[in-house]
Amino acid sequence: MLYNYSFANRKRDLSDVMSSVIKDEPRFISNFRSAPDASSAKHEYLEDQLTGRGVTALAVSGSRISLGGADAAKLKTGTLVALKDDPALFKVTGVDAEGATLEIAAVNGSTYTDAASLPAEGGKFIIVSTPMTEGTSNGDGEENYHLATTQWNATQIFRKEIVLSGTALAVNLYGNADNQLNRQTAFALADLARDLNRVALFGRRVEASVNTRGEAGGLYFFGTQAGVPVIDGGRKQLDSFIINDAAQAILGEGGDPMQILCSPGQARVISNEYRDRIQILRSDDRRGAYVAVIVNEINGKGMTIMADPDMPDGDAWVVDTGCFALVNLAGRAISDMDATPQGFDGIRRVAIGELTFEFRNVAQRCCRIKNLLSSSEAISAIRNA
Repeated sequence: MLYNYSFANRKRDLSDVMSSVIKDEPRFISNFRSAPDASSAKHEYLEDQLTGRGVTALAVSGSRISLGGADAAKLKTGTLVALKDDPALFKVTGVDAEGATLEIAAVNGSTYTDAASLPAEGGKFIIVSTPMTEGTSNGDGEENYHLATTQWNATQIFRKEIVLSGTALAVNLYGNADNQLNRQTAFALADLARDLNRVALFGRRVEASVNTRGEAGGLYFFGTQAGVPVIDGGRKQLDSFIINDAAQAILGEGGDPMQILCSPGQARVISNEYRDRIQILRSDDRRGAYVAVIVNEINGKGMTIMADPDMPDGDAWVVDTGCFALVNLAGRAISDMDATPQGFDGIRRVAIGELTFEFRNVAQRCCRIKNLLSSSEAISAIRNA
């Protein structure tokens, strides 16, 4: 080696530094908390046991409502339900994989006096409760017991090179070799964080094999699968009505809407509507290049607006950030080591690591809003109004 520096023959663990870079990165990736290491390149994980507090009746015939299998699993004999936006209370007298039978439990001033008078097209029902008999001991609690389902993602190898030429070392602009290498390492990790952000958004899930490189799936891969809530914006301007519809879809499935993820242009559009009610967090450790809090009109909690430059302008997402985690393959967290070839005029180090992302309960924690009016058109309409 032609040039010496204090950690020339040392492998440095950069995972802690990388965690700090990710946390401060003003993009979607900053939502990803650190999770325990993966033990395999095909990383399997248990999803959280979230139970939605509502069901959708596909149709009503007599006193029977037709349900999808997932909704039918939320009910059992004795469960009390109410049609959304109506006070009448109904009791489930029987349930199977395709539907349930109801009877009126309390009219409560409603126009519905029995189950047969419910609208034939069905509708949304909220689950009120499941009263228990005294001294139950068979595990038949208020919530149905669900075995946790398994999801998986593939690990992906990331690599960045840190190179200082002999000329750069001789110029000594930023101090000795140690200082210059640490400075270039910081730039490499910032660049890696931006790569991770784009993979976390757009990556596809590909399991590694002899002739195939492993690739980690991202939000669009998991969030556009069947069963995940989606709202068609109909080429209309992003507004509080669409956002609250998405928040309500997440709440109905047991999630907690915390964040609106959108492009900087769409952040300007929604901020204009909330301009007299928005809170800008000037000195905050919360996430986003632009971070503001608006009140979720469904449950009264705050939702942050994250403006991510990598987000497609025609889309927005309402998400529960408990969905996301960053996982290193065991022993393969981001680290750097010397890779200077014999006789190389300078110093070369390589930062390399293998990791993946967890998306837990996407169908209950994420809702995509697609086909929005472009932010440039929306802003132009606002200015000309």
